[in-house]
Amino acid sequence: MAGFIEGTGRGQTTLFPERLEDWIGEDHLVRVVDLFVDELDLRGFGFMRSAPARTGRPGYHPSVLLKLFKYGFLNRIPSSRRLKREAGRSVEAMWLTGRLVPDHKTIADFRRDNGPAIRKTCAQFVELCRQIGTLKGDCVAIDGSKFKAVNDRDRNFTKGKIASRLAHHEADIERYINEMARRPPGGRRGAHREGRPPCPPLRTHPAGDRAAPGDGHGPGRRAGRPDIPD
Repeated sequence: MAGFIEGTGRGQTTLFPERLEDWIGEDHLVRVVDLFVDELDLRGFGFMRSAPARTGRPGYHPSVLLKLFKYGFLNRIPSSRRLKREAGRSVEAMWLTGRLVPDHKTIADFRRDNGPAIRKTCAQFVELCRQIGTLKGDCVAIDGSKFKAVNDRDRNFTKGKIASRLAHHEADIERYINEMARRPPGGRRGAHREGRPPCPPLRTHPAGDRAAPGDGHGPGRRAGRPDIPD
């Protein structure tokens, strides 16, 4: 047989519509994210707007925005504008959010207003990984004294080092959130940022630097320089 593999026509209709569930494998990572967020007590963690308001326009549930945030973290998508695009074109993000596409301002506000609660959920996820055996930690008991011996410093742990690692982990999460908040609209690098000092003003010279009349430059002109009004 000759020829090429051909795809399905864009205008071709199907008798049985395809489901998003059919596109996500049973062992896909987004299923873990979905189950983990659904089992969290969002109000207990301190997420804002966990209960719907009695009046006004309905908003997005925090679990939807948290799932989208976790999806962006796992796929290295920190920008709120890019997360909005992913929610409308990625099958995985569509499956997580139920085909909801929050605005980039909504995603950014959720990240800004719920920073401490997001850090708690990340720590809870790490603890869950330890409990199910994804992250292994061996315990060794020594009769008598406790020593490090000849061992790589990254492979031995004390209570102080464990506390330091946990603090470092929370600092990494906070730095990740702050970095996303500092990104300019559109994610363009080199864009003007608030707080950047303006360009230095044009330096002027005192009247003594002017060239004397009759030196070939004419009155009121500086030697070798264009006219610059004082």
